Amino acid sequence: MTAPEVVRLLDLMESLGVTVWLDGGWGVDALLEEQVREHDDLDLVVELAQVPSLTKALESAGYEHAAGSAPTSFVFVDRAGRQVDVHPVVFDQARGGGVYQMSDGREWVYPARGFKGQGRVGGRVVRCLSAEVQMLVHDGYELTAKDYRELYLLHERFGVELPAKYATRALAAGDL
Repeated sequence: MTAPEVVRLLDLMESLGVTVWLDGGWGVDALLEEQVREHDDLDLVVELAQVPSLTKALESAGYEHAAGSAPTSFVFVDRAGRQVDVHPVVFDQARGGGVYQMSDGREWVYPARGFKGQGRVGGRVVRCLSAEVQMLVHDGYELTAKDYRELYLLHERFGVELPAKYATRALAAGDL
């Protein structure tokens, strides 16, 4: 997934009135305002009610449904193998953010403050999850060297506290 393709998809979604936030690797790179690594995919957070419009945008851009379905995560892939991972949320003021339904039936709440992030991809201003929430979403799965590097970069650039269980490895990844 390249920066020009990310911008193309975001422009298309915006033209259809679909609001998305970058998550994952592109979300981190947007916050840093530079691409620090290659990306296999584009992770997007979108309001569940906008999934039909987002699906229309992806299909018109040459992507086909590959796995999963709303209200849980789902994936679209194009002929070049570029992948878009979509994480639908329902905004719930009582719970304080975007409620995401995981495939195992549990719910995870993206804190409301996380949707205030802004960055740049290919010079284009984009919505993304905030540095603090990007740090939170790195928890709960097996981290790789690239993940530790992203945690380090978020910590260094934005002063976001590293989770204690990741601090040593993330700080070591800063030396890479």
